[in-house]
Amino acid sequence: MLKLTLESLEILDAIARLGSFGRAAEALGRVPSSVTYAVRKLEDDLDTLIFDRRGYRAELTPVGQMLLEQGRELLARADLLQSQIAQSAKGWELELRIALDGILPWRWLQSHVEAYFSDACSAKLRINEETLAGTWDALLDGRADLVIGASSDPPNGMGISTQPLFALDFDFCVSPKHPLAQAKAPIPEEVLKLHRAIAVGDSARHLPLRTSGLLSEQDILVVPSMQAKVEAQVQALGAGYLASWFARPYLKDKSLIVKEVAEPKPPGNVVIAWKSGNRGRALAWWRERLRDAKPPK
Repeated sequence: MLKLTLESLEILDAIARLGSFGRAAEALGRVPSSVTYAVRKLEDDLDTLIFDRRGYRAELTPVGQMLLEQGRELLARADLLQSQIAQSAKGWELELRIALDGILPWRWLQSHVEAYFSDACSAKLRINEETLAGTWDALLDGRADLVIGASSDPPNGMGISTQPLFALDFDFCVSPKHPLAQAKAPIPEEVLKLHRAIAVGDSARHLPLRTSGLLSEQDILVVPSMQAKVEAQVQALGAGYLASWFARPYLKDKSLIVKEVAEPKPPGNVVIAWKSGNRGRALAWWRERLRDAKPPK
């Protein structure tokens, strides 16, 4: 029975990298004869030559080259497995999947990501964007271990823990070119209904889809992201509420203006959330980091 060991693959890799049996033996802390024996034993087990010894210098045969390439893949996977076992033993997740709600800009999260890596945290990060009920959906569906910026209450009875983040303020914004720019304030709902609203689509796959700040019987253009919503409103394709930090630079350059409405959207609170049984160190780092987080500027 063939016994292809990691040790034999390490010897083969060292010979190929260093160019000789002698150098490989020195690098591995072995005597040259043991390296030669290991290669001949492997050739006997495989019943084929790994090295062509007819020339001045031993060269890998085609079979030897294939064994080297695939053996290196096995060695890399073994190293990764050892690293993962050590990481898990210390309480670190292999990967932390974060769902960032589209209401929060990446530039706000980036400083926290930089701090995470500066603290030499071991778990890899995978960050995706979700919107509205999609943040809760990602957590329940296992697509995320932590959601940041989720709004409203979590689905009932699902074993979810939450931690307050901060409050959101909203502005009703329109382009100066939009008809509502000339409307008398405060604008009643009857007038707002006559004009198209721009809304970000809900990314939920299983939970009921949600909307925010829309009126019944109102024409709606659904776009894929908050940035698309802002740009659509700048182009006067419609109107709608924007989180104050998204609106601020566009209000400053006057590509958008704020209009007072008769029934404004109240401020809302956002939270971070995770499955209650999750005790990983990466999750704990983020919970502590965001405990006193400030809203985007």
